[in-house]
Amino acid sequence: MKEEGYDISIFYGDVSDFESCGSMIEKITAEIGPIEIIVNNAGITRDGGFRKMTYENWRAVISTNLDSVFNCTRHVINSMIDNGWGRVINISSVNGQRGQFGQANYSAAKAGVHGFTKTLAMEVANKGVTVNTISPGYIGTDMVMAVKEEIRNQIIAQIPVGRLGGTDEVAHLVSFLASDNASFITGANLSINGGQHVY
Repeated sequence: MKEEGYDISIFYGDVSDFESCGSMIEKITAEIGPIEIIVNNAGITRDGGFRKMTYENWRAVISTNLDSVFNCTRHVINSMIDNGWGRVINISSVNGQRGQFGQANYSAAKAGVHGFTKTLAMEVANKGVTVNTISPGYIGTDMVMAVKEEIRNQIIAQIPVGRLGGTDEVAHLVSFLASDNASFITGANLSINGGQHVY
């Protein structure tokens, strides 16, 4: 498949399943070559107050949002170390930094993503591999745009810059962290939330 002059190959796997990730990454490596950059960006929500949260909704979010980071990264990290270069970029969330009513599962998973980032960054820092987290605020993704308009407007009213973020803005930050220019940045959590949460 070609898009804007780039060859794009699509491979399928269930990121919540360790073996499925392994099979997917084996296929990628066989057809394209070793993975040098991985962006862990899987995310779902199953919101609800904790007193009524089901175990199924807890596990679904933890499995997709946090287990996936382990599942995919574990299958590529040794190759990165062997090659002496790699970039692991994990997408967390502003709600993993500050918490959010009705999102005990989501906030726990996204906070866990950065805990994972910090430790792995320490373990591979002298191997030419960097590991960083990006914590977006409310970005104009399908997931956010599916929120009822009146709720979305209430969210926007709480963002100091007065709008949702753009997916292209997050992509530029990912691109920077993937570059050689970011080789001295590791174990960091970079916020991109329009001033909604500063610390």
